[in-house]
Amino acid sequence: QVQLVESGGGLVQPGESLRLSCTASGVTLDYYAFGWFRQAPGKEREAVSCISVPTGRTYYAASEKGRLSISISRNNAKNTVHLQMNNLNPEDTATYYCALSYGDSCVEDDMDYWGKGTLVAVSS
Repeated sequence: QVQLVESGGGLVQPGESLRLSCTASGVTLDYYAFGWFRQAPGKEREAVSCISVPTGRTYYAASEKGRLSISISRNNAKNTVHLQMNNLNPEDTATYYCALSYGDSCVEDDMDYWGKGTLVAVSS
């Protein structure tokens, strides 16, 4: 059973940075993608970024390009996906979810597993 555990959320001021992490356990295939999604209060969930494990191909939402960087690290047979977010603003306030899709898709409906989310709040 795949489990995804997010960390790194918190309260920051506008202009500051955060690094979110998501560690996956129980992954049995080598061909999959990690996605980051977010849901702000009263809004639908939206895609933020995604990375393919075998190819390293990355995706960023058009509105976020230039402020985000997604990467993967590996430790003790577990892959961890990181999302570096810079120059945060109040519109970035949301719960951020990590997801995994077997088959390398970055489409939300194709995600097979989801984490419970980590809250990011940007406020002065």
